[in-house]
Amino acid sequence: MTLWMGQDGLDYSFQGDYKTMWDDTVSALQEVCAHDAGCDIAIEYKPNEPRCYALMPDIGTTLLAIREAGAANLGVTLDFCHVLFADEIPAHSAHLAARHSRILGVHLNDGYGKRDDGLMIGTVHPVQTIELLVELKKSGYDKAIYFDTFPDHGGLDPVEECRTNIIAAKRLMAMADRLTGHAGLDAAIARQDAAISQRIIMQEIYREG
Repeated sequence: MTLWMGQDGLDYSFQGDYKTMWDDTVSALQEVCAHDAGCDIAIEYKPNEPRCYALMPDIGTTLLAIREAGAANLGVTLDFCHVLFADEIPAHSAHLAARHSRILGVHLNDGYGKRDDGLMIGTVHPVQTIELLVELKKSGYDKAIYFDTFPDHGGLDPVEECRTNIIAAKRLMAMADRLTGHAGLDAAIARQDAAISQRIIMQEIYREG
């Protein structure tokens, strides 16, 4: 079960008691998790909207809440747009989630990082999407990957929009498969040699055939 706590936050200074709000939310997480210890519970964080400031706006505060809650069945759902919205690097957030908790769900979409755009996957940040998929493979993630996109904004045919997402996902995942464990890429990353790593990525994205 995924919890997106859009109303857990505030809009004004001197509106909320931060200690009480945090304690109540952690307590609520513990209660939800204890209701059925066999059911995984995931927190899907988002910086704001509908509240101006979310109580858990990023991967850091989310992991802190998970640590304080101390429930074995609590983890993280990563939404690509939300991660961009939080001014984070998706692959880095995935690494932290896997390192300090568990990734229980992934929502693929895309956007410009200013709001929750919900665009088709790989249409704005294809390289970061591939990097996220590589990181997920490295972490051993084997659970569901969802499309969380909004065809209604521009009046797109939702069936065709979904078909495009599927085509894009299959191609990007195939690229991630080929890049995971790529000796040249791993060596370039170890040296922080962006020129070489980007060359390898471009050769993969623009390969013929």
